[in-house]
Amino acid sequence: MSKSENSSIATMIIITGMSGAGKTIAVQSLEDLGFFCVDNLPPVLIPKFAELIEQSNGKIGKVALVIDLRGREFFAALSESLNYIKNHYTIHSEILFLDSSDSVLVQRYKESRRRHPLAPEGMPLDGIRLERQMLDDLKTSATQIIDTSIIKPAQLKEKIISSFSHLESNRLSINVTSFGFKYGIPIDADLIFDVRFLPNPHYIDNLRPHTGQDSDVYEYVMKWPETQAFLTKLLDMLHFLIPHYRNEGKSQVIIGIGCTGGKHRSVAISEYLGRMLGASETETVRVSHRDADRDRH
Repeated sequence: MSKSENSSIATMIIITGMSGAGKTIAVQSLEDLGFFCVDNLPPVLIPKFAELIEQSNGKIGKVALVIDLRGREFFAALSESLNYIKNHYTIHSEILFLDSSDSVLVQRYKESRRRHPLAPEGMPLDGIRLERQMLDDLKTSATQIIDTSIIKPAQLKEKIISSFSHLESNRLSINVTSFGFKYGIPIDADLIFDVRFLPNPHYIDNLRPHTGQDSDVYEYVMKWPETQAFLTKLLDMLHFLIPHYRNEGKSQVIIGIGCTGGKHRSVAISEYLGRMLGASETETVRVSHRDADRDRH
């Protein structure tokens, strides 16, 4: 079957990851996109569920299945089930893995007063470490990883919707996100570009409080010859890469643009890329700024 026929192929999203990382929000977000969602389906039943999807004659086209540690004894069957689907059905499957740092997960367990499923009588951190070890191979095989350590539930929902809304129109989803290197590299990015070599508005007193979305900051970043040379080369690379990603069947490309704090240079460059990449009938382009408001009071 050619890639051009993918619009008629059913999609199955496997939602998994660390307990407390946001799987419930992910399911709710996919439900808003019209997905038929099933919580805690044992992996051994996935092939049977795939059979029901194909027998629905298109009535069930988008499915999301949550696989978590409540069914940990079945995790070994997940890979086998997905391989069976690949070999026997025309269903497109993806694995969405939700992750978060150990410290954030511990804090979430404390706030919710829940016990970790792998350490019901012990410390949450013990269960988190054991769970991370159990899920290591599954994380490696994930098609998309979202780190929820520093994003709010509303931001996670927006990210989920942005990641999978392309299934409505079979368009390639391009997500450009700015970030600050001092807060860590976004683990879900496909491409990372460092713009810390550009002149920094942080050292200009009247520009420091604003972000790259402010016209004065944006114009300051854009006025330098090295900025224009960089953007020319970057756009040339992206215009080369994006069609190849689409031809390979990739549904989403996440482009990370980083500066020191994620407030000025990376924001301005991301805004520019969003405008330059947005004029297309085959891609959906969205721009987000992970760290732009971190130091605002």
